[in-house]
Amino acid sequence: MAIRQITIIGTGLIGGSLALALRKKKFAGRIVGCDREATLERARKRGAIDDGTSNPGDAIRGSQVVVLATPVLAIVDLIERVGPVLPARALLTDVGSTKVAVVERARKVFGKNAGKRFLAGHPMAGKELSGVDYADADLFQNAVWFLTPFPGQSLNEGLFAEYAGWIDQIGARIAMLPPEDHDRLCAWISHVPQMMSTALAAALVEEFGAEAPLLPAGGRALQEMTRIAASPYSMWRDIAISNQKNLENALWRVEQRLAHIRENLTTRELAVEFEQAHALRKVSLKKK
Repeated sequence: MAIRQITIIGTGLIGGSLALALRKKKFAGRIVGCDREATLERARKRGAIDDGTSNPGDAIRGSQVVVLATPVLAIVDLIERVGPVLPARALLTDVGSTKVAVVERARKVFGKNAGKRFLAGHPMAGKELSGVDYADADLFQNAVWFLTPFPGQSLNEGLFAEYAGWIDQIGARIAMLPPEDHDRLCAWISHVPQMMSTALAAALVEEFGAEAPLLPAGGRALQEMTRIAASPYSMWRDIAISNQKNLENALWRVEQRLAHIRENLTTRELAVEFEQAHALRKVSLKKK
């Protein structure tokens, strides 16, 4: 069954960027958005969607693929709401930043048919600024798009294969791993960096005030480390709740490292920390 219509529930940064990316790569079908009316109007003006409605049940009618592009806890709720009324042969997928809670809810709603109806996904792409106004057709270029399929779920046929093909066409690189491994990995490579940026920015405001001219004086390093501190709390609240255990563990490990550095600012142990940290840079350079 060819994809003639895609519904994107949540036409913000990621949902809007997906729609624009599909358009840029000549997706010929209809793209229907589902969001608040004001957001849908901006999405229409940007050419991201053909039509839109605030009612998920109406939005999915006639679609072969439905993409849930809201914060994680809303995705979990939408699977419960949309799953039972999903068109008979349609594929439901998501772009949530954590996967265990999402997969568990899909398994609960679809039961033994979960592997035929749902595909869990997560593009490792984004910006510190949210909303469809910042959507970008090139957002997914060279980004990893994680998929966490159910055991035995095949991506080589039908809608699964066609949807995966569009992920490839918009420039993303598909990587597959189990949901538990995904959430542990993303706690380290995505969620901890966000929390560290937030903590540093908050500490700087506490120390120097919100109006202090910190960024120009701090140069590129400070700008890079605090850029994502502008990310929306609404999204990160859901990530923290749905990946709490992994995030707590990763933050604790980093806290221990910071404490070790603080306690050894004048000893050889500081050099050891730098040497170990440099190993990550060497690995990154070898992969380029």
